[in-house]
Amino acid sequence: MVEIIHKEESYRIMGACFEVYKRMGCGFLEGVYQECLEMEFTEQRIPFVPQSPLDLRYKGQALKQKYVPDFICFDLIIVELKAIKDLTDEHRAQVHNYIKASGYRLGLLANFGQFPQLQWERIVR
Repeated sequence: MVEIIHKEESYRIMGACFEVYKRMGCGFLEGVYQECLEMEFTEQRIPFVPQSPLDLRYKGQALKQKYVPDFICFDLIIVELKAIKDLTDEHRAQVHNYIKASGYRLGLLANFGQFPQLQWERIVR
């Protein structure tokens, strides 16, 4: 049997994303969905930190460059938002890099730009 990591937490996060999509639909800029999700996470008591910079290292030395995911939820899961026509491998690679930099095992990629429904993916390291 395949283990689904952080099943309950990711289910709650995606429920909040579906709620925002149900109420807002597609067509807004990513920042609008970011703000709506902050409100929804707060209402649903989902612990989150918005746009928290992740440190990057090369050969043990800190880099000046930082990665900034849209959310870190439950101090376990990276959540990256998009508001585009379709997800591409570049977006998936972005989330892979976020989870690698953070040391977390799970990233959720949610695209609010799809019609007629939210496009989403679980990305596991």
